[in-house]
Order: sequence, then C-alpha cells, then structure tokens
Amino acid sequence: MVAKKNNNKRTLLVILSVLLLVVLIYSIYAVNKTDKRIDYTKFTEMVQNEQVSEVYINDYIIYIKTSDSKIKEEDFPSKYDYYCSYMNNEVVITFIEEYNQSLWVEPVVDGTTGEIVEAGYYKDGYIKYDGKWDTGSWIETALPWISLVILIVLGFVIYRSMSGGGNKGFSFSRSKAKLVVSSKIRFSDVAGAEEEKQELEELVQFLKNPQQFTDLGARIPKGVLLVGPPGTGKTLLAKAVAGEAKVPFFSISGSDFVELYVGVGASRVRDLFAQAKSNAPCLVFIDEIDAVGRQRGAGMGGGNDEREQTLNQLLVEMDGFETNSGVIILAATNRADILDPALTRPGRFDRQVYVNVPDVKGREDIIKIHSRNKPLSDDVDVKRIARLTSGFAGADIENMLNEAALLAARDKRVKITMVDIQEGINKVLMGPKKKSRLVTEDDKKITAIHESGHAIIAHALPNCDSVQEISIIPRGHAGGYTLTLDEQDRTHMTKQKLLDTITMMLGGRAAEEIMLNDITTGASNDIERATKIARRMVAEWGMSERFGLVSYGEGNQIFVGRDYQQTKGYSEDIASSIDEETKKIIDEAHNCAIAILSEKKGLIENLQQILLDKETIYHEEFKLLYNGMSVEEVTKIMTENELAKQKYQEEARKSALEERKNKEINSLLETAEASLRVGLISEKDLENIKQELAKKQDSKQSEQAKASSEKTPLPSNSDENKNLEDKPVDNNDKKD
Repeated sequence: MVAKKNNNKRTLLVILSVLLLVVLIYSIYAVNKTDKRIDYTKFTEMVQNEQVSEVYINDYIIYIKTSDSKIKEEDFPSKYDYYCSYMNNEVVITFIEEYNQSLWVEPVVDGTTGEIVEAGYYKDGYIKYDGKWDTGSWIETALPWISLVILIVLGFVIYRSMSGGGNKGFSFSRSKAKLVVSSKIRFSDVAGAEEEKQELEELVQFLKNPQQFTDLGARIPKGVLLVGPPGTGKTLLAKAVAGEAKVPFFSISGSDFVELYVGVGASRVRDLFAQAKSNAPCLVFIDEIDAVGRQRGAGMGGGNDEREQTLNQLLVEMDGFETNSGVIILAATNRADILDPALTRPGRFDRQVYVNVPDVKGREDIIKIHSRNKPLSDDVDVKRIARLTSGFAGADIENMLNEAALLAARDKRVKITMVDIQEGINKVLMGPKKKSRLVTEDDKKITAIHESGHAIIAHALPNCDSVQEISIIPRGHAGGYTLTLDEQDRTHMTKQKLLDTITMMLGGRAAEEIMLNDITTGASNDIERATKIARRMVAEWGMSERFGLVSYGEGNQIFVGRDYQQTKGYSEDIASSIDEETKKIIDEAHNCAIAILSEKKGLIENLQQILLDKETIYHEEFKLLYNGMSVEEVTKIMTENELAKQKYQEEARKSALEERKNKEINSLLETAEASLRVGLISEKDLENIKQELAKKQDSKQSEQAKASSEKTPLPSNSDENKNLEDKPVDNNDKKD
C-alpha cells in the first residue's frame, strides 16, 4: 500500500517536471525582444521609404536589416535590426518581388543590330530576401504533439488514481478499509481486561479451527460489539484478536463510509464485504460505528438520508440472504445507547463485550506493559502507582508514563523516578504547572483559603477520600487544587459518602465566607459538580425520602435526534419538587461545612500561611498540621523534604551522566579491540588506548568526588525518600 502511494507520487512528479520543461522551452523559444518588434504596416512603410536592405523570412517572422545597418553580412540573420510577424508567406513574397520589380531598369537594346547596349539593373533600394517559407522549427512542429501526449498521460494517471488502480469506477465508491495482513499485537500486549480477552478467545479459536465448532452444531457470533469508555483498549483488543488468529484484518472508521455523494456509503459497504469475502477467513473492524449505525428515523430532516442508506446496506451484508462464512465483524463504540436496534439484535452483533475502566490489579498490569521499554529507577513502586491512578483508563496510563519519560529526558536523566511519575499523574489530571502566570497576592490569599476549606473538610469527614496534595499553583483552568485518593478503589458510592463529598466540594465557599466575610467566583466549578451529584441522588438513585424509589431519568445521555421531540415523563410540579429537594441537600451540606470550619479557623490560618509560603503541601505534612503541630515545625520538615528531593534528583542526574560516560568509554574500548582483531592497530596501541581511557575515567571520578565534598551537607534528620510515595491521585477540586 505504501509502495503504491509512493509510485503514484513519483509519477505525478515526473509529469509535473515534464510540463515545466515544456513550458520553459516554449518560453525560451518564444521570448522576443520587444524593443525591436514592429508591425507589418511599419515594415511596408520602411520598404517604400527604401530603409530596408535585406530580409530573412522564417517561421512567419521577417528579420530585417536596414539600409544604414552596422551589422556585418556574415552575422545576419542571427543579428538583426527589427523583426515583425506576418500571416501569409505568399503575400509577403509577392510584395517584396513587386517592390524589387519596380526598381528594375530595362536593358538598352540597339534597334538595328538587336544587341544589348546597356545591361538592365536595379535601382538603389533593392531588397535581398531569403528564408524557409513553409516549415517552422522542430520545436514549433513537435510542441502540439508533445502537449497532446502529456495531456493524455496526465488524464490516464488521474483516472487510475481515482479508480484505485482498477476498472471499478472512481475511488469514492470504494471502501477505505486498511488491510493488515499480519497484526503484531497479541493478547499478552493487552492488560486489565482478562474477562474481555476470554470472550474474544472464542473468535480466535473459531478462526484457527472452525471444524471444532461446526461439528457440534455451534455457530460462531457474526459480530462482536466492544462497548466502553474512551481509552479502555477496544481497538487494541480487536488488533490482538487479528494477531492471535493470524488472519487478514480490515480496519475502517464509521465516518469513512459517509461521503458527499448519495449512495457512496452503501457502495463502500458492498465493496468492503466483497474484499472481506475474498480474503476469508478474516476480521473486519469498524471503529466508532455509532457514526453510521445510529438509530434510523432520528434525523432532524426526516429518515431518508445518506447515513441510513449506508446502515441499511450494512444490515443486509451482516445478515441478509447471502452468507458471509469466515467473516467476523468487530465494532467499537462508547455510545451503544444510540445504535439502531436492528444492528444489535442476535444474528448481527450477537455479542456485546463491555470493556470497563481497569481496577487496581488491571492498572498494575497495564503499567508493567507500558513501562517495558522505559528505564525505571529503583524507587518506582508499580503497586503504588496503580493505587495513585484510580479511574485511569489504559490510554491515560500510557500518556502518564510518556509524560514522566519526557520530564526525565528534559532533566537529562536516563531513568524515570517516582517524582517524574507523580508529576506525570498531575499533568494528566490537571495539566502542566503555570508558575509563570502572574497572580496577585490577594488572589493567592483567596486561593489558599479556598483550598484550605476543601482539605480540612475532606480530612474531618470520615467518608471522604484522603487528601494527597494541596496547591495554589495554577494548573489548566484551575487556580488551585486539592487532590484526593480513594484508597479502596470503590465502584459503588453510599449515600453518606456522596453527602460528605458534596460537603467537601462546598468547603471552599464556606471557608471564604468565614475568613473573608465575602464570597468569590472561585467556587463555580464546585457548585456545578455538587449540584449534579445532588440532582442524581434525588432523580436517579432513589436517595430522597420525599420521592423514594422513583427514577425520573435524569442520568441518561441525551441523543438529540431521538429525544428532541420527547417530553419529560413527569409534571412541572414534580420538576419543581426535584429542584427543591436538590437545593435542600446542597443547603444542608453547606451548613455542615460552615459548622466544621467555624471551629477550625486557626487551622485555616495556619494552612493558608504554609500555602502562601511553600505553594504546595503533601498529605504527611498536612496531617501533622491538622494534628496540632506548629507552622514553624511543619515548615522546617517541608524544607528538609525539599532539600532531600533536590539531592535525590541531583544524584540521579549525576548517576545518569556517569552511566552515559561509562557507556562511551566502553564503546571506545570495544571499537579498539575490534580494530586489533582486524589488524588495524597493534597490541601496544590497544594498551595505550586503555591507559588513556583509564586516566580519563579517574579524572572524572576525582572531579565528581571534589564536587560532592564541596556541597553543603543536608540536615541530619532529613528523610531523602520522604514524599516520594505520598502522591495525589484524583482531582476532587478544580478552582476557576
């Protein structure tokens, strides 16, 4: 496929080069000196005025030499005084001959004897002329034919490129599926989806040994629909199935079927299945199938649109009169609720495999896979990272490790440390730090108070996640943040945990009210998220005593094409009551936050002071402050931890440089030994090289020892590894 594209590119480049060459030759040939050009009328006037002595006619151009010309005889017509163009050879020649004839003086003849007394002659003004009357230059003759050939070749190449190299019409009617003859992905490359792999293992066994199933009368599913949130590995699972089965793998996106022209989508579906049948047994993977498989009759302008025609053809190909033996359809989507029921019925997509966000064990396996080609430092704890990345999908974990590798490379280290991974997690959750953003002292004070309220409420209430990091450094859209960690990695939420979470979210606004006697816009995101949780508690989860176990469908995702004409399944009075009940939950949580923080004003002031000084505090220091340690003592511990972290990073950097230099020395030594084996150097030369390399290595070690001895010693009670495992995980607050 790639070679074919390259050949097409080379062909087009050759054609363009030839066209440019033809244009260049024609331009050079046709270029004229405009200061010597005259029209034909002017030429005739010059002839009548006896200003022309000689002309040369060629290719419908008259080259003129004047009577007073200084051009030598041998240089004409390569050099000339003027030139003009004409339309008819016969007219020009006749004009010149008639003019010359008018200058002819008849000979004098003796009337008696008949002898010529005086020979005839031409008067002054006679014009010499020569030329090629009817033939142009070879360029002029060949240029039309060359242009015609080029146009024919160019048209043929365009047709071939549009028809995909065959005689089946233009390319917009052909499938855009990419054929992967042999996928290198295996099930061992997929982690965190063990049950999903077991479901797909049957497809692999059928493709490898279909007789095993047909002997028992079993029918393998015609289609498998992979459903799950973005980034959970649906496409990777499909590639792994193709790799394990070792069969051709057609990959296409749902949006590739739909085109501007009517009927193209259905034609592409037919072409895709025709290719699949010719390569059976094979797999066809349709990514984001909701782009073409959404419910029919849900369009704003009616149901007879191009997308529905494409879907109809897909339904027929999957389960029509024709059989597709050996062709298995895999599809992926994260919006299975909007797919047409005819597409998801048995006989088409017989099986739906839900690919969920991995749990802590799955995340640990995913981390091991994505870190296989990344050098990790000894302090990196994979189990700890798995706990820190609660809620991360596989794509998030891969992105986090990549960010950590970029940070290590930016710091010129050869191994990834736990500090890099912690910062990588923060970048995935919140974005990069924005230390260069200009923040006023008043804004810093407000942010510190706001984040202090969140952290204190989270630590005070038993059902809130543990506080991992509090910072007033802007990240992304947040002016500050409080990150928490769900230690138990829970899936289900109790009512009391939800209420405590809402209270924690409103802790920032409550702290502003208590400490500032005023409120700011910083709680907008907190209020929005708290309101969503409270409304779902009332309308969806049956956690309101007033409404009981009644669901009002507030949690469903909206599909505009299907739902825009539907009305709510409850009255306006019920809607008003839902709003009242939601407000009641919010008000009670807000009052609870006010009550807790009113008793801890001193703690808010202490935490605010530390945040204004250090900008970031981790959970160990925060717990010490919460339990009564003074600001000075906590600040001292934080300073020691910062120095220990700096020392650790500096030692890692030096170790990386030393390791890199050692590799260079070993490489030079190996090169020298190889040169000895082939006879390029002698053994004495090799010994000299070894001595030089040893001296270089000793000098570097002495310089490093001297630099380390001159370094200011750290406090004796510093803990170098402190906070390397104290890592924030979940973003429970984004302060605008």
